[in-house]
Amino acid sequence: MHKSRTLALTEELIALDSITPHDQGCQQRIMELLAPLGFRAETITSNGVTNLWARRGTQAPLFVFAGHTDVVPTGPLDKWSSLPFTPTQRDGRLYGRGAADMKTSLAAMVVAVEEFVAAHPDHAGSIAFLITSDEEGLAVDGTRVVVDLLRERGELLDYCVVGEPTSAHVLGDMIKNGRRGSLSGHLVIKGIQGHIAYPQHARNPVHEAAPALAELAAERWDEGNEYYMPTSWQISNIHAGTGANNVIPGELKIDFNFRFSTASTADGLEARVHAILDQHNLEYDLEWTLSGRPFLTPKGTLSDAVCQSICDETGVKTELSTTGGTSDGRFIADICPQVIEFGPPNASIHKIDEHVELRYIDPLKNIYRRTLEKLLAQGAPS
Repeated sequence: MHKSRTLALTEELIALDSITPHDQGCQQRIMELLAPLGFRAETITSNGVTNLWARRGTQAPLFVFAGHTDVVPTGPLDKWSSLPFTPTQRDGRLYGRGAADMKTSLAAMVVAVEEFVAAHPDHAGSIAFLITSDEEGLAVDGTRVVVDLLRERGELLDYCVVGEPTSAHVLGDMIKNGRRGSLSGHLVIKGIQGHIAYPQHARNPVHEAAPALAELAAERWDEGNEYYMPTSWQISNIHAGTGANNVIPGELKIDFNFRFSTASTADGLEARVHAILDQHNLEYDLEWTLSGRPFLTPKGTLSDAVCQSICDETGVKTELSTTGGTSDGRFIADICPQVIEFGPPNASIHKIDEHVELRYIDPLKNIYRRTLEKLLAQGAPS
């Protein structure tokens, strides 16, 4: 049986053990395939991270495929049914680290562009690829660096499809038209350490903080909106004490995180947390980290093109969603008004025996190509 070009390229990429932040030659292979199509490619490195910006054409509108070549670590090799960097077909699935997140998407994007350019060599606008090896890691020296460079140049994007694995049950049943923001806090409540038999000589920060934490947990931060569920506040880590059972702790350390919608702002959430803590007369230090603002692409040209392409290829009706974690879409949205994330089902991502169903590989490529046809074929809406 003839192996599809998309499947072959997916297997090539999986075989390169590009554990974050290492690229291991993935982007070089992609550049080799794009160069004959007329793409001008540049590699942008930053603190050991490899980024690729490759563009064909100079005219608007600019359509960008974005993604990452890095994958998360494998976990224990003896738990895998087959070696994670030896792509293996079994029971109608292709197994390997990165199969779902997101080397199948990258291969599908490249082959989709090959087919589109062959059929439409004089297409409208421009096509580009923005690929990083730092999405699964700190995400400091990857897409963010390329976006800053493009902004300095005045090279603005019109449409961007990010190949994140967004499908829930079958290919195309869900795409992301936005993501929630992520705001973290490291809170230290100060008390006075002392002997547990003499509480009058100490001040227990756990006891003092408990009413404030209960209020924070019960707070309704916003109601969400048409696209977002209400903002969520969650404690992720909490620690106090020396380990002895007869010592009142001197401080309580708490890590928490907001996943917040466009119905709130980071500044507003910070102010409300401080107000609650101050209301309870706590002595505390609080450090904030904003790792991503929420972004949203309302229904429009790009989401319509992707949804229609999915329907044309698979017959599936697509749900627009903003659920899940953060992605590099949050950086791209700063220079692109329409960002959509779409890729294969995500049930196995980051897990042992990560895989993609073989039946979805070529349809994914076809959907990417159909999207290009709707937006950049001559006579398509600009």
